[in-house]
Formats: sequence, structure tokens, C-alpha cells
Amino acid sequence: MRKKPITLSVLGLSLAVAMTGCGGDAGQTKDAGNTAQPQAQTPAANKVKVSIASWRSEQTEVELYKKIQAELNKTSPEIEIDFKPVKSTEYNTSLNVALKTDTAADIIQLRPYAGATALADAGYLEPIDGLKGLENFSKDQLIAAQGSDKKQYGVPYMLSSTQVLYNKKIFAKYNIQEPKTWDELIKAAETLKQNKVTPFAFGSKEGWVLSLMHGAIAPQFYGLDFVDKFLKGEAKIDSPEFLKSVEALNSLAPYFPANFEGLGMEDVRTMFATEQTAMVIDGHFEIASILALNPKLELDAFPVPPVDASGKPTVSTWVDGSFGINKNSKNKEAAKKVLEFMTTKAYGTLIVNNTKSPSPLAGVTTDDPVINKIAKLSTTNATPYFAVTYLNSGNPTGKVTFEGLLQGMFLKKTTPKQVVEELQKNVDTWFKPAAAGK
Repeated sequence: MRKKPITLSVLGLSLAVAMTGCGGDAGQTKDAGNTAQPQAQTPAANKVKVSIASWRSEQTEVELYKKIQAELNKTSPEIEIDFKPVKSTEYNTSLNVALKTDTAADIIQLRPYAGATALADAGYLEPIDGLKGLENFSKDQLIAAQGSDKKQYGVPYMLSSTQVLYNKKIFAKYNIQEPKTWDELIKAAETLKQNKVTPFAFGSKEGWVLSLMHGAIAPQFYGLDFVDKFLKGEAKIDSPEFLKSVEALNSLAPYFPANFEGLGMEDVRTMFATEQTAMVIDGHFEIASILALNPKLELDAFPVPPVDASGKPTVSTWVDGSFGINKNSKNKEAAKKVLEFMTTKAYGTLIVNNTKSPSPLAGVTTDDPVINKIAKLSTTNATPYFAVTYLNSGNPTGKVTFEGLLQGMFLKKTTPKQVVEELQKNVDTWFKPAAAGK
């Protein structure tokens, strides 16, 4: 079957916080071993090399795959992993070329949601419905790697979560407790400001930071049922409840650093790490970098508190990539065994211990109490990161459009009302509610 063409712009759909990437060649098993091997080992003739493409190219990831290899070989000694990382900024281009030239890896790391859907719809991925272990993931996690045909094309890799990180020492100094309501959060911010402590580290220079922060606080204002209503066409972006979520984000501006409009993520990270601010609404993935800047920082986390005391606190979560099988792989059966291994607790434990990221697999823990706390919240208090999960389509995407509009809002060039009105215009060009298809 002839594959549908796929553009770089479609492949570029990804999380605002994507790390690093991978590339190309499909590793193939070569010679039929002509020398005898010790009986305790798998003969070379039976070895199968399975290549894995990834955008996570840090040296720590290379070391992680050595551990993955060792654990995998306890149940599948015949499989040899050929890890092929590529820088995140180069991954989409590299993968696009590899797919078009039929040199892509056996297993491909998939950008979440729209990114994975684009590859599946273009005919580049092997459906994996019925794969042993998929039942270990929730429905919300699995949709990160499904095609428009609703078939499954990938195994979720790790979860990302956005919550409030805070400085325990500063909180203790001013007798501030973890807030249980939004009003308590604002009162804490006021107390800090009165004592000449900047409440929140924040910068609007980089658009992705804005949709990330909005995604964390928004469910407390547009409601926990907004996503379902939006998908059914019962609520729109320019509805009063979504407008409230944008107004809430804007209302935090008095508690941001001076001249925050010119600050990027590196500035935000540094301000919090050097204890110039008491809080930051941020992804768990920043914790390692923050502690690298200040290993002595007393850091903790809490969910975004509800507006009403009877409400439920929340964290914003999304699947940060999945792994799927190249439709043209010559090692599909071995690749399926690798994907099955990726559904196990043994694999999940390796990921959480080495990346300090919550696992989508229930019951996987680490020795880091903060990560364990975030991981638990990610399973009990999770809401979807709306811009990544549901606004990542269109040209430009709804996510990119939203981020630009929020930047304009903080520059006082647009109002919250104008933000939602303009975003609705973008969404109208590509979004079709589920009810409309009936």
C-alpha cells in the first residue's frame, strides 16, 4: 500500500516540553553465526537486533538503555537493542527522512497525541491492538498513541505532570501551609509579596510556558467536565468557563517577577533554584535541573487547589511520548516483545528511577518522596493538559495560536476575552465535535 505523504510541520506536533531525539536506520540481524557460543548464551545465529529511535539523546538515556537491555534479556535473551538517539530539535526531520527512505528504526518514539496520529494515519506504523500488557494503561493514556481509526499504535512511555513546586524553607519562615483552596493560594502570595518575596517564578518570553501554566490551573475554573463538553460540542473555547480560566491566569500577574515579559524558562528555573521566589507552577521534569543548580534546595510540591473548598485539587498530566513499531520493520515479532516489556512494572521501575518521571503504570515508585508524591497525584488527581492533548491540530496549531495570544495578553496588547475569541476562530478551522459526526 502506498503511504500517504507526511509533512515536517505535522511531524513537528509535540509537547511544549519535549526533550531530545532520535533517528534512523533499522538495525538488521546479520550473519548466521559460524562460531559456537557457550551453552549459557543465546547463539549468535538466533540473536535479533531491534533498533529504537528516540529524541532523548542525553548520556543518561544511553546509560539507561544499557540497564533496559539487561532487564529485557532476563525474559528475551535473543534480543539486542540498538539505541539510536537524535537531538530533539533534529528528531522530526531525521524521522521524516528515514520513513520516506525506508531506513527508519524498528521501534519509533512517537510524539504524543496529534504527532502519533499523523504517523499512524500516514501508514507508517503497525497497529498493536491486543498487545499483551496494554490493559495496564488507562484509556486516557492510550489515546496519546492512537490513529484516527482508533487503533492503538504505541505504548505510553512516561507521564509528565504540572503542579506547584515550592520552597519549604520560605514557606516555613512566613508560616505558610500548603494551600487547600485558591483563596488560600492567593493569600499566601500576598503574604510573600508583603514581605518582599516574589511569590511565583514566571516568564512569558517562551510561549510553551504559558500553555503549560494555563493547563495546570484551568480545570479549577472551567470545571472538571469541560473537556468532555468541548469534545461533544457542548462547550466552546469562547464560552464563559474557558474565559474564566484565562482570566485566572492573568490575575496572577501581580505576583510574578518584575519585567517577567522578557524572562525565559532558564531565567524562571534559576530564580526558583536560587530562592529568589517561593513558588513556580511547573512540570516535574524541571526538578532535576533545579536541584542541579541548588542541591540544598528544600523543594516540595502540591496540586493546584480548588476554588471551592469542596472541590478536588488537580495536577495537569499528559503522556510524554510512546513507542510504536515501524510498519516496514523486518523484526516485528522481536519488536513486539520489546513493546510488551515496556508494559511491565520492571520497565516502569527503570524509567522512574533513572528519569525521575512518573510512570503511567500504576504501583511504580521510587525512593524520591517528591516524585512519589507527584506520581500519586498523577493517578488520583489528574486532569489533561488541554493545549497539548486537544489543541495540537490546525495550521498553525491551536496550541501555538493560544500561546501567542497569551503572550499578547501579558504584554497588554490583548484582553482575556480577545484571547478566547481569536483562539475560537483557529479551532473552528479544524475541530469537529464528536456530536457533529453522528
